[in-house]
Amino acid sequence: MSPEPEPEHEPGAGPRQRSAGAARKQVLLRLDPLVYDALARWAGDELRSANAQIEFLLRQALKDAGRLPGAAGPLPRRGRPPKS
Repeated sequence: MSPEPEPEHEPGAGPRQRSAGAARKQVLLRLDPLVYDALARWAGDELRSANAQIEFLLRQALKDAGRLPGAAGPLPRRGRPPKS
């Protein structure tokens, strides 16, 4: 018997509100090495990390499909965080 999925992964579950200091979700993504290499080159051309490029592309696809949640925060700012 498999364990039950976490509530945020249940089909039909509504979007969750993110708190201001909410941690970012970590996911494992398996890609064809040639696809990753192309993605990494594209990211470099845009001065982004591969991770930031993937998030940028996913957000753009969600927005284009009308599926980006309104409560989704903006992309994190690039560079070092400000000194406290």
